[in-house]
Amino acid sequence: MKNVKKIIGGALAAATLVLALSACGTAANTQTTQSASSSAPAALSGTVATNGSTSMEKVIGGLKEQFMADNSGVTVSYDATGSGTGIESVSNGTCDIGLSSRALKDEETAKGLKGTTIALDGIAIIVNADSKVSDLSVDQIAQIFTGKITDWNKVGGAAGTIACIGRESGSGTRDGFESITKTKDSCKLSQELTSTGAVIEAVKNSPNAVGYASLSAVEGQSGIKVLTVGGAACSEAAVLDGSYVIQRPFLLVTNSAKTLSPAAQAFFDYAVSKDAAAIITSAGAVPVAK
Repeated sequence: MKNVKKIIGGALAAATLVLALSACGTAANTQTTQSASSSAPAALSGTVATNGSTSMEKVIGGLKEQFMADNSGVTVSYDATGSGTGIESVSNGTCDIGLSSRALKDEETAKGLKGTTIALDGIAIIVNADSKVSDLSVDQIAQIFTGKITDWNKVGGAAGTIACIGRESGSGTRDGFESITKTKDSCKLSQELTSTGAVIEAVKNSPNAVGYASLSAVEGQSGIKVLTVGGAACSEAAVLDGSYVIQRPFLLVTNSAKTLSPAAQAFFDYAVSKDAAAIITSAGAVPVAK
């Protein structure tokens, strides 16, 4: 009888041990699962508002499309208002990231604004596709836009009064063009337009027109001719090595007094990374991160 009791007692003890071990295993598994779950990064969500340069349309369009494909919970918007408005918008807090196709001015950086270059862009000098002119020097371009040269026959073209097409005050493209050609506040324009696309269309439709536009915007365009400047083509390679001198930066502008949201910071980090280089290149600009 005693032996039976010992056997029953041993069995009960073994069963109790199995149950205890099982419970410990379950607790350990639960703890491990909870630990793994808590360490998994939360998916990004929210909105990112960008505002500014019309010349950066293709670059920002490509970047935001890829970023939203990789982060389905985030919506990135782009308001093409011009560099000056984009800079002001990030300053007053109406957008997250400003877009500028010119370097920031001292008075803008004094307000706490910071410009981060993501790409370089050539400013193409364009004429009507039927023009006989194919190359101009920087000095000739300056003389044309300031009204010192008024007829195409003075620079190797067919006779005809030159019509200069340019951008509005506050445009990054205009600022870059006038800074490099040293024509600030002295250009004599037949038309002053508010977007890169409008300048291209105006030159297409005017046989004697000359204008300037972003390299990223003119590639593949029919109806216009892109001139060489001092023998250098407006190309990505020539912009990168500096032989094409009429060029400017593409900037992301942020306000150091304000912290970006997680979604906006993630978009910013992506845009300045090597991962964005191929998209920037496909948009016709020259990425600085490689």
